[in-house]
Amino acid sequence: MKIVAIVGSIRKDSYNLQLAKHIENRYKHQFELEILDLGPLPMYNQDIELEAPQEVLNFKKKVKEADAVLWVTPEYNSSIPGVLGNAIDWLSRVEKVMNGKPSIIMGSSMGILKSVKAQMHLRDILFASGLNSPVLGGNEVYVGAVHEKFDADGNLTDNATIAFLDGVISNFQDWMKQYV
Repeated sequence: MKIVAIVGSIRKDSYNLQLAKHIENRYKHQFELEILDLGPLPMYNQDIELEAPQEVLNFKKKVKEADAVLWVTPEYNSSIPGVLGNAIDWLSRVEKVMNGKPSIIMGSSMGILKSVKAQMHLRDILFASGLNSPVLGGNEVYVGAVHEKFDADGNLTDNATIAFLDGVISNFQDWMKQYV
């Protein structure tokens, strides 16, 4: 199974990026995960969507060729970050590569409420707004106090979180059998 991860933060030391890298490393024998870089994507512009820049074409091709998408997002102003919205705009236009593509959502935050509102909003965008991406339900991953759960080298060290992720990933792989 091939999965692409789309991380809603382009910060070099992003905790959400560290969470995606943990998923990539811990489960590398179970599936292939490629973390896509949203930094090079230009802002969506309908004037150029039919002749999109190569960065957009490459991004959309990787998503199209994947079996599923792992979304890992922080919460900005009670919603998804702009960089994530921009990526979704590109994915939702012309060749709608998310149509029918399964998704799983995760997120982290230094705060208590984690990325709850962002994930709820993202779930609505992916499934209810016409992108038609089925989202694994009942396996929400909200990693709060994330700054206390990763070490200085970016390794997830919280055993309870690791065990929880093991269960969610197992459920995701079972759920994916209907799609691959």
